[in-house]
Amino acid sequence: MTFPGPPAMIRRDLLLRSALLGTAGLSPRQALAQEQPWSPDRPLRIIIPVSPGGSLDILGRVLARHLAPRLGQPVVADNHPGAGSNLAFELVARARPDGLTLLVGSDPLTINPSLYPRVGFDPVRDFTPIIEAVRAPQVLVVNPRSPVTDVASFIDWAKEQEGRLTVASQGNGSIGHLAGAVFAQQADVRFTHVPYRGGGPAVIDLVAGHVESLFVTLPAAIEHIRGGRLRALAVTGAERSPAIPDVPTVAETALPGFDVVTWQGILAPAGTPQAATDRLTAEFAAILALPEVAGDLARQGFTVTANGPDRFAALVRAEAERWPAVVRSTGARSE
Repeated sequence: MTFPGPPAMIRRDLLLRSALLGTAGLSPRQALAQEQPWSPDRPLRIIIPVSPGGSLDILGRVLARHLAPRLGQPVVADNHPGAGSNLAFELVARARPDGLTLLVGSDPLTINPSLYPRVGFDPVRDFTPIIEAVRAPQVLVVNPRSPVTDVASFIDWAKEQEGRLTVASQGNGSIGHLAGAVFAQQADVRFTHVPYRGGGPAVIDLVAGHVESLFVTLPAAIEHIRGGRLRALAVTGAERSPAIPDVPTVAETALPGFDVVTWQGILAPAGTPQAATDRLTAEFAAILALPEVAGDLARQGFTVTANGPDRFAALVRAEAERWPAVVRSTGARSE
């Protein structure tokens, strides 16, 4: 009588374990690889699609700083602005799907395909969602020397200017750009849109008086609001922000039903291994749950969501379906 040697026994054991795990169709080597935890052996890059200083930059650098010691590898926060963030999106979409190149993504990922005649990525097909980290409203801000003090007087000012009033945003096709376009449509006013490469440069120019107003994600402007260097007229969400509770919403002051918020999260190239996705999701969720991180993000105007891959993927799909109609109805376009 003969008995199976060690290789045969290992193969049989792996096939049994594969069947129990729902991976019976895989080879023993594939099954074994799927069961192994992912651990990076090289530095990671988190691609930030805007210039330093904006809310995406804030989030990306916080996550990079805390992720490095948890993975035991350097994590580089790499600003890669340009073409309304499309350069960064294409870079990550084409990167090797090994878990070592990540993207801090936000609304332009799902908006830009409707704004640009051609983009080199598909927001649903070309990315693996890791975690939706935060949400935040836009905020309508003006220079403190501005003659307006609330949304109603801002609308009156815009009508008097007959299209000459400058309204900046963090870039063509950004959520601030569309928030301003929706605002103009609902208020029946016209603006001159001034796009910047990120919220940071836009805020700096508004403080300096080079533009007259700005729709920007709240965390990019909140310290200037608290310091009196900017005057906040309203936030664009359905509810007031706990970070600046005295500032009303657009909806409650002038335009009922107005609701535009931004989401921000981490994505990887499509095809990133499940083991890498699982590890990264767990690490980012743990980072976002740290009291010092969650508390700091809340003070900056973020609401921490920490939604995992399935819910984040559903959000990306829904946003990709939502924005084309909004873009068409507002007439917003890349410039």
